[in-house]
Amino acid sequence: MKFIFADSLDHVDPGYDFLRDRYSEGRTPYWDDAYPHEIMGYAPYKGMLVSRGIVGGAAVGGKYTEAQAMRFRRVGAREFLRLDKPQFKELPIFGDCGAFTYHKEDKPPYTPEDTAEFYDDAKFTHGCSVDHIIFDFDESLKGFEGGTEEARRRFEITLENASAFRSATAHMSGRFTPMGVIQGWSPGSMAEGARRLVSMGYDYLALGGTVPLKASQIKACLAAIRAVVPEKTQLHILGFAKADEIDTFGPFKITSFDTTSPLIRAFKDAKANYYLPTTSGKLEYYTAIRVPQALENPKLIRLAKRGSLKQEQLVSMEKDALAALRSYDRGEAQLDETLDIVLAYAAPAVMGAPLEELPDAKAVKDLGERYRRTLSDRPWRKCSCAICQALSIEVVLFRASNRNKRRGIHNLGVYNALVNQLPANSDRNDSTQFSSDSSQAERNAHSSFLCSASV
Repeated sequence: MKFIFADSLDHVDPGYDFLRDRYSEGRTPYWDDAYPHEIMGYAPYKGMLVSRGIVGGAAVGGKYTEAQAMRFRRVGAREFLRLDKPQFKELPIFGDCGAFTYHKEDKPPYTPEDTAEFYDDAKFTHGCSVDHIIFDFDESLKGFEGGTEEARRRFEITLENASAFRSATAHMSGRFTPMGVIQGWSPGSMAEGARRLVSMGYDYLALGGTVPLKASQIKACLAAIRAVVPEKTQLHILGFAKADEIDTFGPFKITSFDTTSPLIRAFKDAKANYYLPTTSGKLEYYTAIRVPQALENPKLIRLAKRGSLKQEQLVSMEKDALAALRSYDRGEAQLDETLDIVLAYAAPAVMGAPLEELPDAKAVKDLGERYRRTLSDRPWRKCSCAICQALSIEVVLFRASNRNKRRGIHNLGVYNALVNQLPANSDRNDSTQFSSDSSQAERNAHSSFLCSASV
C-alpha cells in the first residue's frame, strides 16, 4: 500500500531566517525553494500526485503561474518536482484532473484526448481518466438502484470519458499507466462503474468522490467493488481524507492512495497539528502554539482598531511570547511562567478578545491545557527528522508558512513511516524506521541545506 502525496506547490525556503522571520536574501520563489523530499533528505512518501486543476491552463485557472505551467509540460513532472535525482527516479508520479476544481460545471472542461496528451507531455507514470464528481451518496441503496438524474448523468459522463481515454492512450502504451476513475452514488453504483471500467481493459482503478464520505462508507464501496473486479485489479483512493484510519483498510487490498492530510493538518486543524508516533504503532497528536505576527493577524488587527489592545502592545506581547518559548526550550524558563505569557498573546489571536475579557471561558482553559501538554512533553525533542533536529521548538510554533509547512513535512515523514509498518506492507523489503527513513548520515549531510544559520 503506497502513500502518494498530492502536491500543491508545497515547498519552503531552505534559508528562511526564523529569528527575524524573513525569507533568505535574494530568494526566487520555487527556484530557490525546497520540496519535502529535498528538505528532508529523503522522500517522505512513495510517490507524488499532481492534479491538472492545480497546474491550471486555459480551461481552469490553477495554482501554478503561467510560466510554471508551461515549464511543467516542457520539462516534465519529474524534473519540475525535482524527482529526477537518482534516489527518487523510481518514485511514481500520478496525475488526475482535480474534479473538485470543476464540480460546479455542467461537464468537465477537459477532453479525454487532451488529458492523455497532458499526461504524456509531462511524462507522468500514471494518469486518471476524466471524471465528473458525484456528491449524492446513499449507502442504503441496493445494487444499481436510486441515484438522482444528475448523479446518473455524471456517472455516464465519467464512464464515456474513461472509454475515450482508454482509446486515446492506446498508442501511448508503456509511457504511462491509464487509470479508470470510479464515481457513483452508492456502493452498488460504484461497483457497477468498476465492473464497466474493467470490461474496458483497465486493470488499475481510482475511487473518486470519497472526500465527504465516512470511513465506513468508503469501506462499503471498496467491499462492493472488490466483489465484482478480478483480484489482480489494483485500486487507488483519490483524495483520501481519512488518512488517520488507513490501518483499518487492509482487508480491501488497496494498492495506493493519495492525501495531503498530514501536511494540511499542520496548519488547518484546530488541535492536531504535530504528529508523533507511539510505540503501539499509532499516531499521537499535539497542538501547535499560536504566535501569529501581530501586524498581520486579522483578529489582532481588529482588536487594535476597536481599541481593545494597542498595536504597540500587541507587538510587545508577540516578542515576549517568542522570547519565553525560546527560553523555555533552552531550559532557562519554567513551564507555568512560559504558558502564562504565551496564553496572554495566543488567546486574543485565537478568540478575538483580550484574555481579561475571557477569564472563565472554557475555550481558554482547553487551549491552555493543550499548550501545557505540548510544552511539557517537548515532542520536538523526541523526533529525529531533519526538520525537528534543526528547528527545535520553532517547529511547533503556529506562525506563517515556513514554520507551518515544515511542521506539515515532518508530519509527512511520520505518516509515511506509519504506513510502511502496516501489515499490508509487511512483505516489502523496507527497513524504514518509524520516525524517519533516512540515515543519520543523510540527515547530517542535509542539515546545512535545511535552515539559516540563525536557527
